[in-house]
Amino acid sequence: LLDLSGVHQVTGTWMGSTTLPCTYVPSEGFTEQTLSWSVERDSSISTIFRRDASGDHILLSKFRGRVSVPKESPGNASLLIENLEMPDSGHYTCQVIWRSTDNSLITREVTTTVKVVKVAATKPIIRAGELGLTLPAGASTSLTCQASGSPPITYRWFRGTPAGKATFLTSGAELAWHSLRLSDSGMYFCEAENR
Repeated sequence: LLDLSGVHQVTGTWMGSTTLPCTYVPSEGFTEQTLSWSVERDSSISTIFRRDASGDHILLSKFRGRVSVPKESPGNASLLIENLEMPDSGHYTCQVIWRSTDNSLITREVTTTVKVVKVAATKPIIRAGELGLTLPAGASTSLTCQASGSPPITYRWFRGTPAGKATFLTSGAELAWHSLRLSDSGMYFCEAENR
């Protein structure tokens, strides 16, 4: 009748966030008593999160401010972990206990393995503004640099010189011009970097 559904494994990006799914279909005559999430690492099990009649409790200080479970959606007990750290890898178990109308208790659990990985920044792509790359003098435009990988990713813009060198222009994902001049024509480069 009541069954939890989750996934076997989740891969999260270091410094990013990930959701561990744990859902059920609420059914009449059964009330959620407690919901808890625990983690098993190096053969020890610790409870991270517990929701009961007295509210939500985060029991492991290293998860404080980083984990949450949706409040207003019955049947959704999924755990969101933010700012993933390498030691967050482990086996996470979602356990829900329901009380039925005849006061008996039903317990179900589902376990997900979390793997936190560091991902190098990818080769960035440059997106041109709405008007494209050929523009009239006086127009305003921008170029945006995008890469993926473990955050934070920093961006730097360079401009090519006739001598074949690159001159550093600015940091940040966006390179903007408020009023283009003919002398702004040229070759621009973006560099993306993470730790």
